[in-house]
Amino acid sequence: MTESLAHSVRHRAGLLCEYCRLPESASAAAFEIDHIIARKHGGATALDNLAYSCFYCNSAKGPNIAGIDSESGIITRLFHPRQDVWSDHFRWDGAVIVGRTPIGRATIQVLNVNLPDMIALRRLLSDEGLMVDEANSI
Repeated sequence: MTESLAHSVRHRAGLLCEYCRLPESASAAAFEIDHIIARKHGGATALDNLAYSCFYCNSAKGPNIAGIDSESGIITRLFHPRQDVWSDHFRWDGAVIVGRTPIGRATIQVLNVNLPDMIALRRLLSDEGLMVDEANSI
C-alpha cells in the first residue's frame, strides 16, 4: 500500500475508527488500515475497500465479512464503511453502541465494541469532550 493511499484513508476517516468511532489520539495502540472485504475473500487494496480502524476493532474483525444477528440468529454481513451510513446501523446509549439493524448488531458482536473496558474508555472520552459520533458528540 502506498503512503498516499494510506494518507487518503486516514484523512477520509477524520482520524476516527470507522467502526467504533474511537479517536486515534485516545488510543495507546496504533490504528490500522482494514480491508473491509479481506484480501482472502477477494478484497482489493483500493480506497473503496479500505477503512481506518482502531487496533481493537481490526483485531476482532480479522477477515470476517459476516456475523450472526443477535435478534434473528441469521447470518448477516458486517457494517461496510464505504457503503453504509454509521448512524443508520448504530446509535449511542451513553457510551454504549447499540445496533439499530441486523448489520449493526452483527458488527457489534463480531468486533466486541462494547467490552467493559471500551465502554469505560468512551465514557471517559465523552466526559472530556473527546468522543464523537456523526453529530460530533455522544
